[in-house]
Amino acid sequence: MVERQSIIHMYRVCGYSKRRISRELHVSRHTVDNILSEYESAIRTDNPEEALSDLLTVQPKYDSSKRRPRRLTQEIKDEIGFCLKKNAVKVATGLRKQRMLKKDIHQFLLSKGYTISYATVCSYIKNKEKKKSEAFIRLFYEPGCIVEFDWGEVLLFIDGVKTKFYLAVFTFGHSNGRYAYHFQASEYACLHGIPPQLLQGYTWCPRHDGL
Repeated sequence: MVERQSIIHMYRVCGYSKRRISRELHVSRHTVDNILSEYESAIRTDNPEEALSDLLTVQPKYDSSKRRPRRLTQEIKDEIGFCLKKNAVKVATGLRKQRMLKKDIHQFLLSKGYTISYATVCSYIKNKEKKKSEAFIRLFYEPGCIVEFDWGEVLLFIDGVKTKFYLAVFTFGHSNGRYAYHFQASEYACLHGIPPQLLQGYTWCPRHDGL
C-alpha cells in the first residue's frame, strides 16, 4: 500500500519518469506501469475521489501460482532427502521420538550455510509426502481370499534397557485387520508355529498367503 502511494506521489507530484521511479523504489518497471495504469483509470471515472481512495486502501494482489522457489536448489533437496532417510531408519528401529522435525531440518540446513526459509522447507517436505501417498494404490480382495505376512525387528525400552524383539505380523487383505506376535528369539521353530496360532479359532483358511 505504501508502495502504491509512493509511486503515485513520485509520478504526479515529483514528475519522475517511470524508469526513475522503478530505480528509486527498487521495484520492477512492470509494477510501476500497472499501478500508474490503475491510477490513470481511477481519475477518469465519474467519482475519481472514491476510486483513488479504493486504489490506495485495497491490498495489492500478486499472482504467485507460476512462481518457482529461488532458494530451493538440488543440493538443498539432497540434504533434505538425507534427513528424511535418517528419519525413516529411526522410525523403523523404534526411535520415532528421535527423528528430525521440519524445524530441525531447517536449522540443519542453516547450520550448513544454506539460505532458505522455514516455509519453503515445509512446503517441499509436504509435497514429497503427498507424492509418496499418491503412489500407493490399495488392492481389493474378497473376504477370506488372502493373508499377508511380514517379519522384522523392533526395539523396545523395558525398564530403561533397549531390548530387541522379533515381530511377526499377519494382515488380512479384505479387512486390513492385523495380528502381531513378538519373540525374543528368531529360531525357525518360533516362526513355524505362528500360522497355527493365527488360525486357531477360525473355521476357514485363506486361499492365498504371502509366506
